[in-house]
Amino acid sequence: MTNPKPGVRPERPFFSSGPCAKPPGWGPEHLALGSLGRSHRSKLGKARLAYAIELTRKLLRVPATHRIGIVPGSDTGAVEMAMWTMLGARPVTMLAWESFGEGWVTDAVKQLKLDATVMKADYGTLPNLSAVDPASDVVFTWNGTTSGARVPDGEWISETREGLTICDATSACFAMELPWEKLDVVTYSWQKVLGGEGAHGMLILGPRAAERLESYTPDRPLPKIFRLTKGGKLIEGIFKGETINTPSMLAVEDYIHSLEWAQGLGGLRALIARADANAAAVDAWVEATPWIEHLVADPAIRTNTGVCLKFSESAVRGLDEEGQNALVKSMATLLEAEGAAYDIAGYRDAPPGIRIWCGATVETDDIEALGPWLDWAFEEARTA
Repeated sequence: MTNPKPGVRPERPFFSSGPCAKPPGWGPEHLALGSLGRSHRSKLGKARLAYAIELTRKLLRVPATHRIGIVPGSDTGAVEMAMWTMLGARPVTMLAWESFGEGWVTDAVKQLKLDATVMKADYGTLPNLSAVDPASDVVFTWNGTTSGARVPDGEWISETREGLTICDATSACFAMELPWEKLDVVTYSWQKVLGGEGAHGMLILGPRAAERLESYTPDRPLPKIFRLTKGGKLIEGIFKGETINTPSMLAVEDYIHSLEWAQGLGGLRALIARADANAAAVDAWVEATPWIEHLVADPAIRTNTGVCLKFSESAVRGLDEEGQNALVKSMATLLEAEGAAYDIAGYRDAPPGIRIWCGATVETDDIEALGPWLDWAFEEARTA
């Protein structure tokens, strides 16, 4: 029997989980280019950087008590900046349920040599959050980009905690509500939910994090790009657009364009609604499709951004992990060749499966058009 191709392709087949789809209607002609070729320390350059911070605060509803800085090294740089400068003053708890959380565990235990309490869970599940010691600093991802599991809320974080909460929210910001009063450090990167460009990270510090920085001097070397204090005082310029090193003003203008697009939609609520609608469209297809399942079985902890899926047991009976990975690769190749979907393979360290980005820059119509193409690609690859 032939396996006919679906008649409708997604208009924008960009489903990568990072860098993610640009906002609908994006084009370089929409970017303000006056700051290009100018010093980032010029009046114009500093004004544009400060404007990016101002829009960020407005869209994310970051309290006035929190400082927002643009830092080098994407989300990784921002997280490691926080870890290198703040950890060691108190006991440390590391939470990990996917590859990025595992990376922060490696940093804490093998690089910083901290005697950390490490709480892990398998892909698709969460550790026992109620067991986290509020006397310790805790480092965790709000949303597991490579597993699709997210913390359901901030109820598990004590209001009387003694330690700091350091939260990697790179695929959560602009798609989920965050309890700012319970988060002392929040980091993310531009290339996720708003579809910006890579290389720049955002570091958001609450008052308790600022106090830690000014009261604690870690017993370790700090590279220049990690230094947030001078003479025991916070370098306030970092949080006003005076970046530690030279940023790409083209990337800054692209980020500003995404922020203004989001503002025009209606702000954070509208962004969350778009991501929720996209994730619901994926869920509807999964419910109707016998060969695929959610990697995260519990809907209460399932993401609305990088939705991770695995093959049902009956669909891949007789295939080991290597065979399933080959199946994923074949599907991704077929879909890309057809211009129906780009970059839908699951993360390399995750269980074999596919990952569909559902953030706000993706259109629900394209998610709905994707389902039949995934069915077609699975059939083609399975019978090849």
